[in-house]
Amino acid sequence: MGRGKIVIRRIDNSTSRQVTFSKRRNGLLKKAKELSILCDAEVGLVVFSSTGRLYEFSSTNMKTVIDRYTNAKEELLGGNATSEIKREAASLRQQLHNLQESHKQLMGEELSGLGVRDLQGLENRLEISLRNIRMRKGSLIHQENVELSRSLNVMSQQKLELYNKLQACEQRGATDANESSSTPYSFRIIQNTNIPPSLEMSQSQQKEGECNKTDAPELGLSDSIATKK
Repeated sequence: MGRGKIVIRRIDNSTSRQVTFSKRRNGLLKKAKELSILCDAEVGLVVFSSTGRLYEFSSTNMKTVIDRYTNAKEELLGGNATSEIKREAASLRQQLHNLQESHKQLMGEELSGLGVRDLQGLENRLEISLRNIRMRKGSLIHQENVELSRSLNVMSQQKLELYNKLQACEQRGATDANESSSTPYSFRIIQNTNIPPSLEMSQSQQKEGECNKTDAPELGLSDSIATKK
């Protein structure tokens, strides 16, 4: 009877696990050596045990194999990156060509190859673009009108304030002129049987509640004026 199929999973028993590792490690190293000899292949094998111990096999030199592997990996990655860049560049060139063709058709050029359906689609696109342009234009005009109206309101307010200030200055100047033209002193004749007629000078009342009144000096008349009938 043949052996039963072994389930590939981690061996829980540490002793069994170590025995299995030794057997399969030796078999793997033997297969790598046979492969390098039979097929003239450059083989490098590196194995680390669970305890961290290193086992290796190289058909030539391990450092040479590792350097070759690193270079080959970089070339592979570089080649993939170059291919991706080339594909992306080709896609961008195609998109640019399509945009240029569409722009020419929107400008009314190179329409000979278009059918009725294509021309109808182009006309619809132009109508949509024209409608969007008009909406944008109307929005900008409305915004400009609002700004102009605001500026006019500010100018009108400033003009009104300036006019009010001018009126106040004129009224103040007229008041000052009237006050300066009035006579500050007045004269009156006092009649008394015992005292000769005389003139009394009194100071006029000052504005805004200043009522300090001073007696004016009496001016005596000459004998000729007093005896004159």
